[in-house]
Amino acid sequence: HGPGIPPQAMPHLFEPFYRVPNGRSQPKGLGLGLAIVKGLVEAHGGRVWVENRAGGGARFSFTLPLSAVPAEVALDGTATA
Repeated sequence: HGPGIPPQAMPHLFEPFYRVPNGRSQPKGLGLGLAIVKGLVEAHGGRVWVENRAGGGARFSFTLPLSAVPAEVALDGTATA
């Protein structure tokens, strides 16, 4: 478990090029990964978020909607009129 994410950084985590300063060294990476994840998840109608865990560290989660079965396809896979 890491230290979690500073509260002031939470609103910015999914912004392009944002990197959380850690005070010890220059953050690694370009700050694009979470922005790309957010774009992909939202493009598919989903949602992505982050929460700090009580014991330390952070949890990243996402949801994606289930696709509806088209009306012309029956549940057994046969076509309907």
